[in-house]
Amino acid sequence: MPSVPDDAPNRPATSPVTSYAALAARLLALPPSCGPSRLVAVDGPSGAGKSTFADRLAEVLVGAGGAPGGAGGRPPSEGTVGAPVVRSDDFRVPWDADPLTWWEPLRRAVLDPVGAGRPGALRRYDWRRGAYGPAEEVPAAPVLLVEGVGAAWAGSPAAFRIWIDAPLDLRRARAADRDGAEYADAWDRWSARETAFFAADGTRARADLHVDGARLGRDRFRTTPVRDGPGSGR
Repeated sequence: MPSVPDDAPNRPATSPVTSYAALAARLLALPPSCGPSRLVAVDGPSGAGKSTFADRLAEVLVGAGGAPGGAGGRPPSEGTVGAPVVRSDDFRVPWDADPLTWWEPLRRAVLDPVGAGRPGALRRYDWRRGAYGPAEEVPAAPVLLVEGVGAAWAGSPAAFRIWIDAPLDLRRARAADRDGAEYADAWDRWSARETAFFAADGTRARADLHVDGARLGRDRFRTTPVRDGPGSGR
C-alpha cells in the first residue's frame, strides 16, 4: 500500500513519533512466543497501511538481528526482507469469507513448525494468477511478522500486537487503487464484516501499540492514543 505524506488530513500533528529502529529493538528484547520466534502481529482494517508498515519494520530488523536476509537465508525479496513476513493475502480468502479463513492454513504451514523450532513451508497465493506459488521456507527467525486482518486475534501466539488504522475515505481510496474500482462494493461488504469481527474479538483494545496508518514515514511513524471501542472497519 502506498505511504501518505505527513500532512495527511484529519490527524493531529502532535501525535508521538517513533522510529522503526526503536521498535525493532523493543521487539527483540521480548521473550519468544512461538518456539524461538517472537511473533509480531500487525492488524487493522483493510487499507490502513499494514503491508507498508510490516515491510518497513522487516527492513530494519535485518540490521538489528531479526534475520540473516530473506527467508531461508536467501537474498531479501519482496515481503521477506529482514524478518520473514507472512500475510493474510498469502492465502486465498474470498471477499465473502470469515476474516480468519487464513488462520488454520497459517497454523499448519508456519506456526506449528516454527513453534517446534523448525522452518515452515509456505506457498503464497498469487491473486492475479489465481494460483499458489512454489514452496518457500519460512525460518524460525528471532522475529516473525504476521500481517493481516485477524493477525492479532485472541488466539494468536503473539509476543506483540500492533494495530494500524486510518480514516475510512483514505482506506477506501487505497483499496480501490490496489484492487480496482470494480471491487468497491465487495470492499464495503468486507469492511463491514471485518468491523464486526474486530468488535467481537476486542482486537483493537488488545493491541500493545496503535499506529496512525495515514502517517507512515520512511524511517518513522506516528502512534495514536489507545481508545476504547472496535476498529473502524480488509
